[in-house]
Amino acid sequence: MKINYFLLSGLCTLFIISCNSKKEINYDLVLQSVTVIDTYSGNLSENQSIAVIGDSIAAILDDEGAKIWKAKKKVNASGKFVIPGLWDMHVHFGGGDSLITENKNLLPLYIANGVTTVRDCSADISTAVFEWKAEVNKGSLLGPNIFSSGPKIEGINSIWPGDQEIGDEAGLELALDSLETVQADFIKITDNTLSPELFELAVKKAHERGYKVSGHIPFSLKATDLAKQGMSTIEHMSYMLKAGSPEESAIIKKYKLKELDYASANKALYDSFDDQYALSIYKDLKGSSTAVVPTLIGTRITSFLDEDDHLADEQLQYLGKGLIKTYDWRVQRANKANEEEIVARKERYNKLVSLIPIIKSSGMDIIAGTDAGFLNSYIYPGSALHEELKIFVNAGLTPLEALQTSVINGPKFFGLLDQYGSVENGKKADLLLLNSNPLEDIAATSDIFMLIRQGQSLSKQDLDDLLSNLKELNNGEQ
Repeated sequence: MKINYFLLSGLCTLFIISCNSKKEINYDLVLQSVTVIDTYSGNLSENQSIAVIGDSIAAILDDEGAKIWKAKKKVNASGKFVIPGLWDMHVHFGGGDSLITENKNLLPLYIANGVTTVRDCSADISTAVFEWKAEVNKGSLLGPNIFSSGPKIEGINSIWPGDQEIGDEAGLELALDSLETVQADFIKITDNTLSPELFELAVKKAHERGYKVSGHIPFSLKATDLAKQGMSTIEHMSYMLKAGSPEESAIIKKYKLKELDYASANKALYDSFDDQYALSIYKDLKGSSTAVVPTLIGTRITSFLDEDDHLADEQLQYLGKGLIKTYDWRVQRANKANEEEIVARKERYNKLVSLIPIIKSSGMDIIAGTDAGFLNSYIYPGSALHEELKIFVNAGLTPLEALQTSVINGPKFFGLLDQYGSVENGKKADLLLLNSNPLEDIAATSDIFMLIRQGQSLSKQDLDDLLSNLKELNNGEQ
């Protein structure tokens, strides 16, 4: 006799449901009458109830079916839309030991803006960041989930603070050993003084150890070559512009022979950029499973600093004075530009934004990240992510596609889509409830009704109180 396994499976499921229906469950939290946004398809499921136990979603049913649910707390979310909490996949905590407290105060700022996970691309206070990560995971510190690279890998006498400076393969192995010891979540490599040869070897060795590898692209190397060695993400859109020139190899050769200086070589790359060639290169990068984190908001800020100096920004009152002081370096450099240079940097920014549709067509993953934190002028932790998503939409992504760059492509990078990425039974209860539909207007991501973080509900008033506390704290520094 043949067994109908599908029928048998269905009968077992019905039996389990029947048993569970007789067993009353007292949920920790129930959200009622909410519209669930399917972050993969964009479909809307109205009048849904979401039950939470601990830090996870325990059940989702239509309101009628969930009438019998018991809960310690119920929230009427009628007319609201729910998505997963937002991910900012490029931030920096840093500025030295004297700014550790000011950096720690950024954690509630992310929460107040609906950002429940950040990827720290590191600087010079990694020990403190790993301590915060542990406290957040235990639930003893309010803040976003933190994934950190630990100290970046760099060359000898790098300008970046807190790097692991290496000069040979032995030093590289020791650096990777140390990152394994502190349990770094990924490897970040930059190229201020690191030789191209050692940079490429670092990508290869880190990948061989099973790490995701992120970084800049040395001028003398091609993104496609590094992708083949295991580079997971290209940080910053400027490297994608370089990769889109059919003359890249020839220009690199002239640069190595000192026939072109850095500025001239960059101009030649810019002038020779070709859309169709770029598309073919981006498809190659897609084939190597390499993604890009554009971080366009910072480029926009510095490019248009002559039109908006940001000195009246409301967000400044939520930051410590020491962190704001770290903005000076980039601001002063930008303010030295003459009229011709200002026009050129605006044109370059617009060119970088225009790459978004080409990258989309290639199938490459675009991952939302802002570069927020110390040093990077007026890129405000939390709120900057909402601005980055707006840039993506203005560049040609649909609101759903823009949202996916954060809530899906963020956890995808770490292989965590079984826990995050969508509002589903069994996934983590990091949930953002919005007053309006972000699929109609991406600006709705900042129109927050409530945040559920590790299963705990934070009302709009709670989130506003976090901001008020930061304002009072920073005013007290004066």
